[in-house]
Amino acid sequence: MTESVLLALAVGVLVGVAAAVLLVVAWRVIRLSREMGTAAERATYQTLHLASQAATHVRGGLDSGDPQRAVRPLRQLLDCRVLALADDHGVLAIDAGPADQRLADHLRATAERLAAEVRAGDRPQVFRGIDPTGRGVQATDAVAAPIIAGDRTAGAIVAFSPAVKPGLVRATGEVAEWLAAQLELGELDASRAALAEAEVKALRSQISPHFIYNALTAIASTITTNPPRARDLVLEFADFTRYSFRRQGDFTTLADELRSVDSYLQLERARFGDRLTLTLQVAPEVLSTVIPFLSVQPLVENAVRHGLEPKPDGGRITIRASDAGAFALVEVEDDGVGIDPERLRGILAGRPSADHVGVRNVDARLRQLYGDEHGLVVETNLDAGTLVRMRVPKSQPQNTTAPRSAG
Repeated sequence: MTESVLLALAVGVLVGVAAAVLLVVAWRVIRLSREMGTAAERATYQTLHLASQAATHVRGGLDSGDPQRAVRPLRQLLDCRVLALADDHGVLAIDAGPADQRLADHLRATAERLAAEVRAGDRPQVFRGIDPTGRGVQATDAVAAPIIAGDRTAGAIVAFSPAVKPGLVRATGEVAEWLAAQLELGELDASRAALAEAEVKALRSQISPHFIYNALTAIASTITTNPPRARDLVLEFADFTRYSFRRQGDFTTLADELRSVDSYLQLERARFGDRLTLTLQVAPEVLSTVIPFLSVQPLVENAVRHGLEPKPDGGRITIRASDAGAFALVEVEDDGVGIDPERLRGILAGRPSADHVGVRNVDARLRQLYGDEHGLVVETNLDAGTLVRMRVPKSQPQNTTAPRSAG
C-alpha cells in the first residue's frame, strides 16, 4: 500500500473521529437545552431566582438585614446600569456592574434626590438627561418608583439607564410593588410573633389570679398542721411560678412542661385532697419533643377547673404522651362534668367567653405554628368528661427551647 493511500486513510479516520466528536457534543448541547427547558422557562427561572435572592434581605425591613445584597440581584433583574434603594433617611444601597462603579459613586447624591422627589407621589417617574459628573460625558436617564407598603411610603428605588424605555419603567414599578409586598409580609411575620407573645402573656395572667390564690390558701392551711408538707408545697409553688413566668423562649420540651404540670397538680391536690387522682402514661422517647411553651399545663388546668371542680366528688385526670411516628401525641382526659359540644365549638372559634381561655389559646397557637390540621381535637359532652388531644411534630429544627435556669 502506497504512502498516499495510507495518508488518505489516516485523514479519513481523523475526519471520522472529529465528526463523531462533533455529533456527541451537539447531542449533549441539545439534551442540555431540553433539560433547561424553553427560553421562556429559563427566563422565568432566572427571574424567580433573582427575586428569591433579594427577598431574603428585605423581608425584615429596608433598614435591616443587608440591603446591598438585595439590590444586586434586583439590578440584574431590571438589567440597568445602576440601581439605588433608598428610604426616608437616604440611599441605603447602590449597585452597578464592574464597569460602572465610578458612575455609581457619582450618582449616589442624584439617586437620593430623585428618591425623595418620587416618594411624594404614587407612581414611577422618568428623569432625562442626568449629568452626574457635570462634564456631559456620562449623561443618563433614570426611572424612580415609590415603595408603598400598606398606607405608607417606605422608600423608593431608582434605576439608571442610558435611555429609559417603557419596558424599564413598567419593570421598575413592578419591582417596587414586589418590594412593598415583601415588607408587608415581614410586618405580618412580626405581628404574628407579637401575637404569640401576647397569647403567652394572656395564659400567664390567667394562671395568676385564680391559681395563685388557691395555692397560697392551701399552703397556709398546712403550715401549722403539717410543716414539712407546707415546705414541700412552697417549693412546688416556686418551681411552678419560675417556669410559668420565665422570660425566655416560646418553646420548651415535653419533659419540662410535664415537670411543671406535676408541680401544678401537687398544689391542686393540697386543695382537693382525695377528690383528685392522677394517672400518667408517658413514653420516654417523646420526652425530648419540642412543644409550645405552656401548651399542656393550660389543658390540665382546664380539666381541673372546668371538669373536676364543679363535680362534688372530684375525679381523675389522665395524661398520656405517646410516640405516633413523626409526631408526639399528648392527651389530657378527665371524667368531669364535660361541656356542650356546640358551646365548645363556639369557644374554639373565638366567640367571647371568660371560660376555657386556655384551651382556645393553645388551639390557636398550635394552628398558627403547625397548620390547621394540628389544632386541638376535643371529645366531650355534658356529664361525659373531656378528652383533649394534641399532636406535635417530633422534628422541629427551626424551633429552639430556652435554656433551663439553674435556680
